Amino acid sequence: MKIHVTGYGLISSIGTNAEESIESLRNLKTGIERGRSQATKAYNLGAIHLSNDELKKRFDLKTDGSRTALLGMVAAKQAFEGHELSDEIRTGLISGTSVGGMDISEVEYKKYLDQDGHNPENYKHHSSGTSSDQIANELGISDFVNTISTACSSAANALMMGARMINNGMLDRVVVGGTDSLTLFTISGFKSLMIFDEDWCRPFDDTRKGLNLGEGAGYIVIESEKSLEITKKQPLAVLSGYSNASDAFHQTASSPDGHGAKLSMTEALRVANIQPEEIDYINAHGTATPNNDLSESQAIQSIFNDRIPPFSSTKSYTGHTLAASGGIEAVFAILALQNGYLYPNLNFKTPISETGLVPQTTFEEGKKIRHVLSNSFGFGGNNSTIILSAT
Repeated sequence: MKIHVTGYGLISSIGTNAEESIESLRNLKTGIERGRSQATKAYNLGAIHLSNDELKKRFDLKTDGSRTALLGMVAAKQAFEGHELSDEIRTGLISGTSVGGMDISEVEYKKYLDQDGHNPENYKHHSSGTSSDQIANELGISDFVNTISTACSSAANALMMGARMINNGMLDRVVVGGTDSLTLFTISGFKSLMIFDEDWCRPFDDTRKGLNLGEGAGYIVIESEKSLEITKKQPLAVLSGYSNASDAFHQTASSPDGHGAKLSMTEALRVANIQPEEIDYINAHGTATPNNDLSESQAIQSIFNDRIPPFSSTKSYTGHTLAASGGIEAVFAILALQNGYLYPNLNFKTPISETGLVPQTTFEEGKKIRHVLSNSFGFGGNNSTIILSAT
């Protein structure tokens, strides 16, 4: 059964929608900049410069929630625009997140420490699942709501779960993706792991030192053929392949030889029923950490050999948006299929010595692109790959 994509939406530091995002990508304009607050001024971050109140007002959000939930509402509403709820179509929402409503909890905990009007009731936003419920409420979706929290592979796994539920006749249409906001807890956590670059991140560069964090959300709408017959929506792409594999090598690091990444990519190709040489672009996980980029490079080499397609990491634009990254990058993949885009890998100068791979460094359009492979890898060796294809 074909899984059709009929909508997409995103928000990140490079744009509040697809059009703004493509302009940033085309003009090599990163959204990563030095943190503006006293607490974050030492870090390069991909922050969205709209307050929670500004997000609510600008995007006419009716449901209250954490910043993670609000960002998710913005992207999910874009994706679901033009779709209508119907008793004939079982519609679900599967949302990935890693921080949930931690931004609200941080504010409340500080109030508690300062004895400044602490309200324990606000901790109700903390749970990851609460943000999914709030996004679903904004869209009016109630047939099925679920949350995926597998660190940085969360959104990709949400896409995969949605596709499997459609294939098994459990749902007809699903809004799938992920959302995460920046929190001090997350920033401090990555800093403690010593994988946070104080300069601009350099994916796949031999001098890479670590990632820059970002915030945002990305969602797509996937439908069964039965649903399409009712909705009459025009398919934008096909979610043709997907896979998840765990190498269980380390709590926070990928296996050095890329074994888990190779497994997930190989299986996704099998599900899509295509050969490696049919992939026209790879949106790599590409976090700019020493471990990930070497591991992913070796996995790509082992599959594609000397016929490696153009590849790049768009995290050099958005920052690493954690659970949202797979959703945002799925939208980039769809736009690549529709317009023949190849996205530049910013800040690249020197190939990784062990592999010598050179990513795409210029923005190109009008290319013939039929299949895009997108990787999302999470802590604990959780490796996920999706393949989006032209209709």
